[in-house]
Amino acid sequence: MTYVVTDNCIKCKYMDCVEVCPVDCFYEGENMLVIHPDECIDCGVCVPECPAEAIFPDTDPAATPAWLELNYEHASAWPNIIHKKTPPADADDWNGVPGKLPHFSSKPGAE
Repeated sequence: MTYVVTDNCIKCKYMDCVEVCPVDCFYEGENMLVIHPDECIDCGVCVPECPAEAIFPDTDPAATPAWLELNYEHASAWPNIIHKKTPPADADDWNGVPGKLPHFSSKPGAE
């Protein structure tokens, strides 16, 4: 099992999860974070820390195979993030907005 970041992280990117991850398995995109499934140790400490409630175990229906694939693909290309940064100024406005996948950016985050 692994944990998966899903669409509510898009344009929110709060990064509270990064601070508690014991294995630094989060990777930063321009407007979203992802978890590298091969690095995640399934501890789940990130789940309650996510204000956007965007992280799910891969056994949860919200963590569809498409989200697992997106996490894997982009974690392999984006920079690793190990410290919390400031979220986007409009993160609270985007939190909970349904259907955010069209806003997803495949560009890497700032290193």
